Amino acid sequence: MSENKVNRSKRIHVRFTDQEFEKIQAQFTRSTCRQLSEYVRLVLLNKPVTMNQRNQSLDDFMAEMITLRNELNAIGNNYNQTVKRLHTLEDVAEIKAWLMINEAARKIIQNKIAEIKEKINQIDDIWLQ
Repeated sequence: MSENKVNRSKRIHVRFTDQEFEKIQAQFTRSTCRQLSEYVRLVLLNKPVTMNQRNQSLDDFMAEMITLRNELNAIGNNYNQTVKRLHTLEDVAEIKAWLMINEAARKIIQNKIAEIKEKINQIDDIWLQ
């Protein structure tokens, strides 16, 4: 940390219209600056401002992947609970009843997995265009 801290003591007060301020705010949010004052200082001093580039298709892809991940986590949790319940059963009649009840859950899981695979295939088709 050999960087010397600069004490900025001089102020400039500037007034903007709502439209002007919205434009400045929009540019600031696209930049990598952490504070509006930092962004304004760079612009006023004609220094380079690094701007973020957003890839909308990547944003959409990530939103879908987050949804799919959450669904897979829910499926995994349900499966773990089901297996724990199976391990607590001792009687053959209880096991048979458990199998009958959980057949519906198995079908739901298979449907969800098929839905996730279909969504991944759709994303794959879009991605490869």
